[in-house]
Amino acid sequence: MSVAEKIASIAAAARQASFAMAKLSTSVKNDLLMDMATALVNNAAHIVEENRKDLEAGQKRGLSAAMLDRLMLDEKRIKGMADAIHEVAALPDPVGEVTNMWKRPNELMVGKMRIPLGVIGIIYESRPNVTSDAAALCLKSGNAVVLRGGSEAIYSNMAIARFLKEELTKRNIPEAALSIIPFVEREGVEEMLKQEEFIDVIIPRGGESLIRFVVEKSKIPVIKHYKGVCHVFVDASADFEMAKNIVINAKTQRPGVCNALETLLIHRDIAEKFVPFIFDVLSELKVELRGDEAFCRLAPKATKAVEEDWAAEFLDLILAAAVVDDMDAAIDHINRYGSLHTESIITSDYGNAQRFIREVNSGVVMVNASTRFSDGNQLGLGAEIGISTTKLHSFGPMGLTDLTTTKFIVYGEGQVRA
Repeated sequence: MSVAEKIASIAAAARQASFAMAKLSTSVKNDLLMDMATALVNNAAHIVEENRKDLEAGQKRGLSAAMLDRLMLDEKRIKGMADAIHEVAALPDPVGEVTNMWKRPNELMVGKMRIPLGVIGIIYESRPNVTSDAAALCLKSGNAVVLRGGSEAIYSNMAIARFLKEELTKRNIPEAALSIIPFVEREGVEEMLKQEEFIDVIIPRGGESLIRFVVEKSKIPVIKHYKGVCHVFVDASADFEMAKNIVINAKTQRPGVCNALETLLIHRDIAEKFVPFIFDVLSELKVELRGDEAFCRLAPKATKAVEEDWAAEFLDLILAAAVVDDMDAAIDHINRYGSLHTESIITSDYGNAQRFIREVNSGVVMVNASTRFSDGNQLGLGAEIGISTTKLHSFGPMGLTDLTTTKFIVYGEGQVRA
C-alpha cells in the first residue's frame, strides 16, 4: 500500500470512528482519559526507551540543546503528561450543551446545541507531549483525531499513541478514533492535507514555516497561528512600577514563546522619564532594545530599529520599542504590525482601558497584566489545543469548547409553514 493509500485509509477510518465518539457519554470519556493517564505512567520506562532513540537521532542530526530539551522525556515529564490528561478529564463536557433557546411567534422553540467538529487533524513539531495533550482534548470533546508529529519525535509519538490506543480497544471504542501518521516523509503531511472528505479541520502547531506550508497545501480548513507579535502600551497614566514589573515578566520570563512581549509602545507624555528608566532596567537583564528615533534620543545606547523589527517575533531577549503620540497612534501601530495574538495596556485611566479593550481586535486584549497570561490554562480553559490568530472558527486560546460547533435544534407541536 502506498503512502497516499495508507493515509486515505487512516482518514476514512477516523471518519467512521468519529460517529462512535460523538455518541459517548461524559462518564465514559472521562473514565477513558483517566485510564489513558494511568497507561502512560505504567509504561513510562518503555516510552523513555523509545524517546532515547529520538534523542540519539537528534544529536546525530545536530539539533540544538533547546530542541533536544523539548524532545526529551523522562518519568517526571511523563507524569506531567498524565496530570494534563487528568485535568482535561475534570473539565466540563461541552458536547450536548444547549444554549440560547427562544420561542418564535408560532410557538416553535429554537435553540443551539454543541456538537463535535468530527475529525481533527493535528500537525505538530518537536514536543511529544502534544500527542497525549491533543488526543485528550479531541477525545473529550467527542472528536476523532489524526496526529502527525515531527520526524524528530517519531519513536516517542508512536509509543505514546500505542498505549493510548490500547485503552480505546479495551472499551470497544474504534481505535481509529486516535490515529497517528506513521510516515516521517513530507509526503505524509501533503497526503493528509488532501483528505477533505474525511478530515474536518487542520490545526498546525509549530513554527511559522510549518504553518505557512500547511496553509499553502491544505484542501481542508486550517486554524492558523503564524506568530505572536505581542505589544504592551504604557499609557500616560501608567504606574511606573507596575509597568516595569509587567514588561519584565512579559519579555524575560520565557522569551522564546508566542505570548512573550515583542514590542513596547510608550506614550509621549511620559517618555522623557519612562524611556531611560525602562532601558536601564531591561539592559541589566540583558535585553537588547531596538528603538525608534524618539526612543533612541532618550536612550542613546539603544540600537536603532529597522522596519523589519516592528513585525518581528524575536523569540529572544530582544525588544522593539517606540514612542507614540497617543492611544490612536498606539492602536494604529498594533493594527499595522501586530499578528492578532495578544496586546496589553498599562493604565490607571478607566476610559482608556475600556477604549483599548473595544478597539484592539487581537485574540486576547488585556489591561494591566502580562501578555504571558495569554494561555488556555492561565485563562481558565484547563488546557488548550493551540492559539488561533484567525477569527474563524475560533479566536485566541482554544479549549474544549472550541473543538465543538453548534447545530440548530427545533421543538414543535405540529406546526407547518404557511
